[in-house]
Amino acid sequence: MSDDDAGNGANREAERERLMLAALPHVAFDGWTRTALTAGARDVGLDGIEAARLFPGGAAELIRAFAEWADALMVERMAASDLAALRTHDRIRLAVRARIEAVAPYREAVRRGLAHFALPGNAPSGLKMLHRTVDTMWYAAGDRTADFGFYTKRALLAGVYSTTLLHWLDDASEDNEATWAFLDRRIDDVLSVHRLR
Repeated sequence: MSDDDAGNGANREAERERLMLAALPHVAFDGWTRTALTAGARDVGLDGIEAARLFPGGAAELIRAFAEWADALMVERMAASDLAALRTHDRIRLAVRARIEAVAPYREAVRRGLAHFALPGNAPSGLKMLHRTVDTMWYAAGDRTADFGFYTKRALLAGVYSTTLLHWLDDASEDNEATWAFLDRRIDDVLSVHRLR
């Protein structure tokens, strides 16, 4: 790949991110639709053709980009932490919290996203994104296993993350304290089951 190609690729990714972030406030009202994408494009001075070029998969690609963007922010925060000083379950706690804090400014877009994936035709895509997120969390936490425990860990974390996210959506407590307490209880529950086994 030439330097020009790399530069063009980086520019395209930056434009996609700019458009995605501009579309998010509209998602709160219009859902994950082409309407929200087009409105976001207008806000940043792009026309519909340019928006379609950046997101040829439309709303489905937009929501996937949002999930990947939030995963990347979570990884950045994890990388900036002193993970070596933390136990594994504390690393996972940090990962879940960092992922939720990444999307916190876009609560209604997240709510609309969960409603989108509740539709039968969209559920498989939602499960793929959930798997990618929990896999990224474990990897960022330093897990490199490839044995049977690989699947068990991800299944358990999917439950912890999903229920914590749902709790957060309706959390009116200051600084989301109720959500973080809920997260602590879920992790303690998983640790208790693990100790019993």
